[in-house]
Amino acid sequence: MSKILIIEDEAAIRRVLSKILSEENDSYQVEEAEDGVVGLEKIKTTDYDLVLCDIKMPKMDGVEVLEAVKKIKPEIPMVMISGHGDMETAINTMRLGAFDYISKPPDLNRLLNTVRNALDKKQLVVENKILKKKVSKNYEMIGESDPINHIKIMIDKVAQTEARVLITGPNGTGKELVAHQLHEKSERANFPLIEVNCAAIPSELIESELFGHVKGAFTSAVKDRAGKFEAADKGTIFLDEIGDMSLSAQAKVLRALQESMITRVGADKDIKVDVRVVAATNKDLKVEIAEGRFREDLYHRLAVILIKVPALNDRRDDIPLLIKHFADKIASEQGNTVKKFSATAIKLLQEYDWTGNIRELRNVVERLIILGGSEISENDVKLFASK
Repeated sequence: MSKILIIEDEAAIRRVLSKILSEENDSYQVEEAEDGVVGLEKIKTTDYDLVLCDIKMPKMDGVEVLEAVKKIKPEIPMVMISGHGDMETAINTMRLGAFDYISKPPDLNRLLNTVRNALDKKQLVVENKILKKKVSKNYEMIGESDPINHIKIMIDKVAQTEARVLITGPNGTGKELVAHQLHEKSERANFPLIEVNCAAIPSELIESELFGHVKGAFTSAVKDRAGKFEAADKGTIFLDEIGDMSLSAQAKVLRALQESMITRVGADKDIKVDVRVVAATNKDLKVEIAEGRFREDLYHRLAVILIKVPALNDRRDDIPLLIKHFADKIASEQGNTVKKFSATAIKLLQEYDWTGNIRELRNVVERLIILGGSEISENDVKLFASK
């Protein structure tokens, strides 16, 4: 059911609108309010999918209602109803966030099309919120150990700033989770987070991947192509394994950071970009600098904030929570009931040497769930989790 509220001081128009909508679609649940004050109280206590609101009303006019709703429930689409002579005000309400406006007396087709479009928009907003929650859950940081709590505090302090962040730590520790948390808690969260695995892209293609190219720049460049920096405009670019990037690509990244400008491969025109850079590496970049494989000036540009993600062996207290998290997630993915791990099984897993870190632990948990008994025992761990 779609809940629609009509705020209109003229009873006759209110009844006509309510009748039209109720007869148009059985799934429209229509409520009425005789003025802005009553309407706003209803909005505060009920989650409406759409509000139709007259502009000129006693006590509280439609513009005031619109401004109040945008503060308390900005996701509700508002369609304004304008009488003769209200057209300029109606257009101004669009600048204030109204979805659309209709005139009195309402044209039937325009009214119904506007209502359908507004409800479609509301549904899209709801679906995007659900999707974002799912994405956020996929990148949740699990753990309550001191090292993890320290990282969470760092993220909360740094996310709202524009400071660049360099995330360090061994492979498989979850550096990408930190990058996602930084983005999702930032002012840029509504814009893209673009991930680039620098180690997975051949050195001869990395510049084209990052900065794009123009047609004819090289043999396979059959058309113009935007790069990752352009795709991340107003959002965040996550340069994973930046220690594997070629020196020539490093020079161009440095320029992008210094001047907020990039140039596509084969072009002579600069493109301005507004991007926050978060980078990660499993290498000791100071050693790489000393051996001439990484630019010191780029390091200092990237490492405004340093976040070190610990190896799993340095946060063994988190292993019980991680086991439960992975067991729940795997059961959900496979459509099975969640298998429990005995206390002795968990204790034994806490004693293992996790050279592959969290990635290895997840693989072991999945293996035990597939091969172990109805409850994972110490014996299951000895049989199936051997290194």
